[in-house]
Amino acid sequence: MESILYIRDHPGRSVALHSNHITNSVRKQFLVFEKGRGLDSNRPQCNVKLLNGREFNGRNYRKAIAKPVYGCLGLLQVEDDMFIEVVTDCEPVGYVSPGESVHRIRDVEFYSLTNDFWDNKPKSYTDENGVHVTHPCASLKKLLSNGRFYFSSDFDLTRTLQARRGEAHVDKYLFDEHFLWNKFMINELLGFRVKLEEKDKGEMDNCGFLVLAIQGYVGILSPRTHDEHMSIALISKLSCKRAGTRFITRGIDDDGNVANFVETETIMHVDKWSLSYTQVRGSIPVFWEQQGLQFTTHKLQVTRSPAATLPAFQRHFSELCHRYGNVHCINLVSQKGSEETLSREYNNQIAELRQTEGRISISNFDFHAMCKNGSYENIEILINMIRDDLEDMGYFLWGGEGRIPTLMQSGAFRTNCIDCLDRTNVIQCEVSKKIIHNYLAQISYVNNYELQFLFDQHSFLWAENGDSLSKIYAGTGALKTDYTRSGKLTFTSLVNDATKSVNRFYINNFADKSKQEVIDLLLGKAKYQKPIIIHDPIRELVIEQIQKRLHDFSTKSVINVFVSTYNLNGKLPSREPLDNWLFAFGGAPNLYVIGFQEIVELKPQQIVSADPEKLVEWERAISNTLGRHPSRHKYILLRSSQLVGTALIIYARADVVPAIRNIEGATKKTGLGGMAGNKGAVAIKMDYYDTDLCFVTTHFFAGHSNFAERNRDFNTINSGLTFKKGRLAELRYKEFMRLSCLRRLGSHTNTLFARNVIWFGDLNYRIDLLNDEVRNLAAMGNLDALLRSDQLNVQRKMGFVFDGCHEEDITFLPTYKYDNGTQIYDTSKEYQRGQIVFCTVAPRFLKIVTREPSYFSQIIGLVSIPNKQNARFILFHTNADTLITFKIVKYDEVAKEKIMQELYSEMKYSSGSTPIAGLTASKQILTSPPAYNNNERNDELIIDCDEPTAMLNDLPPPSSDTYQWWNESASSSSHKSRLPPRTSESTNPFYESSPRENSRNPFDDDTLLIDI
Repeated sequence: MESILYIRDHPGRSVALHSNHITNSVRKQFLVFEKGRGLDSNRPQCNVKLLNGREFNGRNYRKAIAKPVYGCLGLLQVEDDMFIEVVTDCEPVGYVSPGESVHRIRDVEFYSLTNDFWDNKPKSYTDENGVHVTHPCASLKKLLSNGRFYFSSDFDLTRTLQARRGEAHVDKYLFDEHFLWNKFMINELLGFRVKLEEKDKGEMDNCGFLVLAIQGYVGILSPRTHDEHMSIALISKLSCKRAGTRFITRGIDDDGNVANFVETETIMHVDKWSLSYTQVRGSIPVFWEQQGLQFTTHKLQVTRSPAATLPAFQRHFSELCHRYGNVHCINLVSQKGSEETLSREYNNQIAELRQTEGRISISNFDFHAMCKNGSYENIEILINMIRDDLEDMGYFLWGGEGRIPTLMQSGAFRTNCIDCLDRTNVIQCEVSKKIIHNYLAQISYVNNYELQFLFDQHSFLWAENGDSLSKIYAGTGALKTDYTRSGKLTFTSLVNDATKSVNRFYINNFADKSKQEVIDLLLGKAKYQKPIIIHDPIRELVIEQIQKRLHDFSTKSVINVFVSTYNLNGKLPSREPLDNWLFAFGGAPNLYVIGFQEIVELKPQQIVSADPEKLVEWERAISNTLGRHPSRHKYILLRSSQLVGTALIIYARADVVPAIRNIEGATKKTGLGGMAGNKGAVAIKMDYYDTDLCFVTTHFFAGHSNFAERNRDFNTINSGLTFKKGRLAELRYKEFMRLSCLRRLGSHTNTLFARNVIWFGDLNYRIDLLNDEVRNLAAMGNLDALLRSDQLNVQRKMGFVFDGCHEEDITFLPTYKYDNGTQIYDTSKEYQRGQIVFCTVAPRFLKIVTREPSYFSQIIGLVSIPNKQNARFILFHTNADTLITFKIVKYDEVAKEKIMQELYSEMKYSSGSTPIAGLTASKQILTSPPAYNNNERNDELIIDCDEPTAMLNDLPPPSSDTYQWWNESASSSSHKSRLPPRTSESTNPFYESSPRENSRNPFDDDTLLIDI
């Protein structure tokens, strides 16, 4: 729906949308945007007003562009600027059914609410100093203008015809958040709309100010048969829940969302009847990745064990069953090579799930083997395999004289290959064709000639659909589209497919990272990105109050984490049991976190290509030991990762696996200047309910005097350890002095506050004393003298490593190195000859070489300490294993939302001008510090992960006839607010009338000023 865009530069920057849609029932309307005044840049806010022609003062406004705009996509902060995004060009695609039109977005523009710097400049230019300057939203403009975003002013495009027709009252803004790509940008505006009075809301809707956009493909054709009108449409909606590019975004996440998930709906309108048929596609729903260059073969890696995958797998199919009913999976991947590994894992998960969920089934069809050399007629074999469910699940039919649903689709096919592009599109086209054929055969509406013409149109739409979805995910058109279009392959088709494959290799391996950054920016997942909040004084009070009621929607629990680190010197598990090691603390720890160094011998051939078999053998030995845990709890391999000789393995107790999400692994090389993996770090991070945990095992530079190199290794890892999508594990001082695990993504990064980062491994720091002197001091128990010469202590106090950390007292002697099976320091011939070999502690049943006693195999915890006076972190330095106790927080988001809604309603309708109780400055305090439990081993640590709670300022003195605290000057109080008198025209006690603009909208910036 067309609007005119106006801009005002003075007084104060403002952007206004003016609707051209004026009828007897709709008055001239203006939607006005202004940047909030005097607001914290870390909490961007905007004022929005809905005004009619009498209320809007057009003085100083000018037209931004001559041509009309077609609605607002939302608000977005980029760098230090705040932008409103509008659709400036679109083209009609057609009508998917009577009264339901769709438009394709062709161009968008971003207008600043902060300044006019970009108003009359090109999106890219070279300034007078020769510096190339690019509009901060140029990449977003390119993405949104690529012709694969669509919207409708008539209906909710994010939902299927069956979902829309199943409701008595249809609101086009009741969107499906899985498919709304501009949700992050427009969510606040939708909230603004909801809070309007019904009449104002209706007028705003009729103006079409807000645009809800999907990404995917919409195609509509209208063949004519028997001189009657018929239309066929295809709508594919790509999910934004796990959005990304081909090699960066694969598999499933812990919420059950999969990469490249697409809901495709075929709609055919014949006479007064509308048929709808829905299918879905999505990545294989297990945890898997592709790393390194990918060309002729797929280097696939399953990153989580079957048992650890099951909770996310269950969430995925629970969501599908809720949406579609029965789900029949069509698995098209190859049954050999690395694809077979994924296929086997997929089928095993289905078999496990079918024990409790009978609505799931699967058919395996090796597309490449069955359709080899162009034998596409074998697809009929698959159609026969699924025929029963094809008929039983049916399709949606709506219309007739009563315009009511006649048939309902009771299930959906979920099709996948590796990329869910080429093979998947061919099969989905054939399934859709079969459904249309069955329906038309029943009504005898068309003859054979007309039927073939209809199917030609149908095939054209599916070929265009395949190209569009492939360009989104892989950067090129789909393969095998010539068969989809014409039903046959030629030599030219093969050449075209080969060319596309080469283009994909380049794009996916070298260009997708920057594209992923733009996608994350659009979806609100970029570095430090925060949504622009529409100013609402009532919500400010709600946020204030909700901080005081954390206990109403949060629970706390205690978990025990067993952490251990050993340098294996390339040895495999012996026949000696591991019980004394793994069961040393008793009980049943929630997590076992085990770090190994030199799991393989650090020979040149291993550094180039590490052998993963030794890690597998250690996993097997640990799994077998945990399988006979005295507590009889079952333990599941959560994730393991290896960098040449450094490895990290995490097990979780089976009953706590559903509480763990967002598991990611990362590695960082530091050997040979960062080129070799003989030294470096392996890290795994996770969310345990709503508490962040990050475990980093490291192997630093060796050599007694090479502490500077070890310092460099620490800082290289600390500043460069990246998780998937470029996220960085790094120490940062943030709000409440929390330890942050930053997600780096080029220039756009999300901050992940990992309040608990545990470093452990072979840090290789030594004691700067002679060998015999160390032994003598140890024999005397002189810990103070030993620790004064400990290189790590010295370097830490100088601020070179672990800066700002407080270290707990060390109460044990150096642990390296004993004679095997004893606590006697090394008496081997190597020591007697004075030979010193630099390696580190290992399990006592392993035979390794010698050096002087030292502390250099360590577990170092970097965690937040609430309410600690002189230290914000602790560094606990223990021997090779320890038990750490964390206090974990879990939030109930449903309960929190309910409380916020109740508070909002109470405050909105409170009467009088008296300020609402509890309006105070937002100050945070830290909770009590952790402490050792003296009843347990002294190497057990308790870490308090509680969230900070709000602390209230003293309330101001009560008001009187001569004193009003809300009018007190800034000089006399750090806490001030101004509440205007209530007027009879306003139902909002915070509204202040203006002689220029008399808004009926409850979100005016001047209504309440709070200095925090």
